[in-house]
Amino acid sequence: MKLLSVNVGRPRPVSYTSQPDGVTGIDKQPAEGPVRVVVPGPKGVGASGLAGDAVCDTRHHGGNDQAVYAYAREDLDVWERELGRPLANGCFGENLTTEGLDVSGALIGERWRIGAGVILEVTAGRIPCATFQGHMGERGWVKRFTQKGATGAYLRVIEPGEIRSGDPVEIVHRPDHGVTAAMQFRAVTTERELLPRLLAAGEALHSETLAQARKYVAGQRA
Repeated sequence: MKLLSVNVGRPRPVSYTSQPDGVTGIDKQPAEGPVRVVVPGPKGVGASGLAGDAVCDTRHHGGNDQAVYAYAREDLDVWERELGRPLANGCFGENLTTEGLDVSGALIGERWRIGAGVILEVTAGRIPCATFQGHMGERGWVKRFTQKGATGAYLRVIEPGEIRSGDPVEIVHRPDHGVTAAMQFRAVTTERELLPRLLAAGEALHSETLAQARKYVAGQRA
């Protein structure tokens, strides 16, 4: 298991984002050399967990629970065949393009050691947005991505440090609750009846998902 690339994006103007300034950093490109990984701060204030990576719309992206986004090269390869065109590392807006990891099947709270000592923890799957669809240039992309459910995973930073392309990835902790990033994604999009099951992951969940699951369960009891 390893990083094929560490990808960062620069802000650029586009016509398809709802970001007030009309810019996005979704077009990530592989970085040369080491990239510093940091705890960015709470959502709305903090942005990316990777130095040099632009998160332009902090209303919906970035922050501690979405500090880093990972996607498996194996899933990109499946999309390449379905879309009939090449997909470069970083083209889904992912910071980490991995090899040998079941990223969408990673457990909430699962921890990865990358390189010498960076530790990241899985918090949620990625929900597609209009900016993602515009970036991909595929009609109905949000629906198509949602139906497939290969979401990749957002991660929070537990131990900061430096990472680079080629670094090994080791799973150093796997919870026993069975709640995966893909399940979390389905629960908050198409299968809300799964929300109570997410509570088994506890505080490791993305804070917004945890609040949503608790609210759903409270409503069921009322």
